Formats: sequence, structure tokens, C-alpha cells
Amino acid sequence: MARLVFLGRLEDAAGAPERVVEPGPLADVLARLDPALAIELLGERVRMALNGRLLSESGDVVLAEGDELAFLPPVSGG
Repeated sequence: MARLVFLGRLEDAAGAPERVVEPGPLADVLARLDPALAIELLGERVRMALNGRLLSESGDVVLAEGDELAFLPPVSGG
């Protein structure tokens, strides 16, 4: 299994801080989630970190057994 971790306001949207999912291509993993949540996770300002490494692009992400994919919401500064 792999884990999706939702940080900040994305945790509220997901209804939990994390979810255990079947490994596979990111598109397939997101297709098994609630459509509204998947759309929010794919927002242009949401960043992703795979096993602690920030990703510059999500197009080729394939989750393997034991992977953790964290979704980081946009941060506003002041």
C-alpha cells in the first residue's frame, strides 16, 4: 500500500490527514478518490512531495509499495 498525506486546508477537503491507497500511476490513484477532492489536489498551486522530495512535475508519478505522497496547499505570506 501507499499513503497520501493531506496538509493544511487539504486535510479538511479530504476529511482526514491521510489515506492508504493502492500503488499505481497518480492518475489512477486520483481517479479512485472523490472527484471534488481530486480536482482540488490537482490545483495549479498545490505542490506534491514524494517520500519527502518536492516534485517539480506530477505527470510521471507512479506510487510504489510503501511510498508517501504529500499534498501541500498554497502558502500565503505576510
